[in-house]
Amino acid sequence: MRKIIHGPDQPLTLAVVARPEPGPGEILIRVAAAGVNRPDLMQRAGLYPAPPGAPETLGLEVSGTVEVVGPGVTRWHEGDEVCALLSGGGYATYAVAHEGSVLPAPKNLPLIEAAALPETVFTVWANVFEAGALKPKEKLLVHGGASGIGTTAIQMAKTHGARVFVTAGDDAKLKLCEQLGADRAINYRTEDFETIVRDLGGADVVLDMVGGPYVQKNLNVLNDHGRCIIIAFLQGPHADLNLMRLMLKRLTLTGSTLRSRSNEEKARIAREVERVVWPWIEAGKLKPVIDSTFPLADAEAAHARLQSGKHAGKIVLVAQN
Repeated sequence: MRKIIHGPDQPLTLAVVARPEPGPGEILIRVAAAGVNRPDLMQRAGLYPAPPGAPETLGLEVSGTVEVVGPGVTRWHEGDEVCALLSGGGYATYAVAHEGSVLPAPKNLPLIEAAALPETVFTVWANVFEAGALKPKEKLLVHGGASGIGTTAIQMAKTHGARVFVTAGDDAKLKLCEQLGADRAINYRTEDFETIVRDLGGADVVLDMVGGPYVQKNLNVLNDHGRCIIIAFLQGPHADLNLMRLMLKRLTLTGSTLRSRSNEEKARIAREVERVVWPWIEAGKLKPVIDSTFPLADAEAAHARLQSGKHAGKIVLVAQN
């Protein structure tokens, strides 16, 4: 099969390697498309190593067709169209997924769009809806509102009945966020999100991908019993905090990653996503925003697009089987 390989300070290269085979509880997917995510850039830079037993190559989500079913798998069958969360190895023509991290591809979406769902939807569900316990009529602040995570969070939170504030860096991204349902889109280059959100009555949940100086500002805008969840730190992992605000307002500050969770935990999240979110997708209330697609062989260009920060929504690699 064809697979993208990488090394330290080396370009991404398309190579021919042996096809993997699924083990017990696994399925082999003939990949139609693979989502591109910032953790891929981090792994490539040596900052986000694959967990033990995971493929060393890139790619955390795919869509495609079940090719081979491993021992003990009962739900999935050859020919099923699926999308899946992976621990790695998605930039390829075949990828192995644990059965519990696989979901049926929504019937109303092309497989290319379905590839953009697992990483973003699982992340938003686990962080905004579970760790953040967002309730209808509460207010959610999302940093990076035009990102793949951000565009998904807007739609999921609005469908849930929450108000949504977002930050983004240019007028086109702000307009996109508003079209998706954001109640207030804030240009972080020209406006102070802290002042604006406080004037709007504060936030109950913050989903932060920026870190650094944003962390204190997040605490400042949270209402009593507010929850701030950090899932990335584009401005650095260190912050100078006034913990008195956290204590007086009884706030929760937490963070998480998805990739390192156990197969059992990912399977539990998948079941909840299929129960709650998949009906939203099938009803047309949630649709992945695709910024651009690239052939698998052009993964280097896809990474350059992501690194530039000019994208809005997801970047997807299309396998050429």
